[in-house]
Amino acid sequence: MARRIGVVVCAIVVTATVGAAVAVSDGGGGEGKAAAKKPLEFEAHDLYIETNDTDKDAGLQLFADAEQWRHFKLLDTNGDPMINIKTKGKVHEVGLSELFMEASEPSFDEVPFSKFKKQFPEGKYRFRGETTSGRKMVGSDKLSHLIPDGPNLTFPTKSSTLDPDGFVVTWDPVTKPAGVDIVTYEVIVEQGERTFDMYLPGDATSGTIPGEFLQPDKKTAGEVLARDKSGNQTITQFPAGLRTSG
Repeated sequence: MARRIGVVVCAIVVTATVGAAVAVSDGGGGEGKAAAKKPLEFEAHDLYIETNDTDKDAGLQLFADAEQWRHFKLLDTNGDPMINIKTKGKVHEVGLSELFMEASEPSFDEVPFSKFKKQFPEGKYRFRGETTSGRKMVGSDKLSHLIPDGPNLTFPTKSSTLDPDGFVVTWDPVTKPAGVDIVTYEVIVEQGERTFDMYLPGDATSGTIPGEFLQPDKKTAGEVLARDKSGNQTITQFPAGLRTSG
């Protein structure tokens, strides 16, 4: 199933360029005063591992949210930069807000999970940034290697035909490995360019796909995603080749 376009998480510099570079200054030392203030906390910051149990791959994902930032860095457990985003031009002047990144996801045949975990060890990763007024921004997140098992789908199965008037996706609760605590399940169903996406509580074992979304005789793809309290999440995809009945 198609996922969001990823970027390789490594020592990189991403530059957003719109127009000519603009130096931001208030002309009266205000920027220096802002920089001297106590740093702002990111409104949200999250670093976690997404594993695809069907495709047998894993990737690192990052989310950060703050208003009007012009510089963002992610530091690894040693304090070394992994991601370094510097804006220029009009973007430097007005700033950015939400940021989502997903690392490329080579298969475990190419990069075994043991090697992946060495590349991205457990521990505290730091988020650093700067607002358009020059005020520092801070945050951190602890990356865990506790990865939930993929949900075991009990419907649909490989031989299923899907009812265009609606059907129920079902799965066994994810309880392994030891210590896992599922806080959210996400169910995604796709028909062509159309997507139905819903979030369910951690004790859910089913989700209803309404007939209002579905069309008859259509190829239908989907997945169920289990998210652990650590933030790590694992996907199980629907069997390939499913269709709604005509």
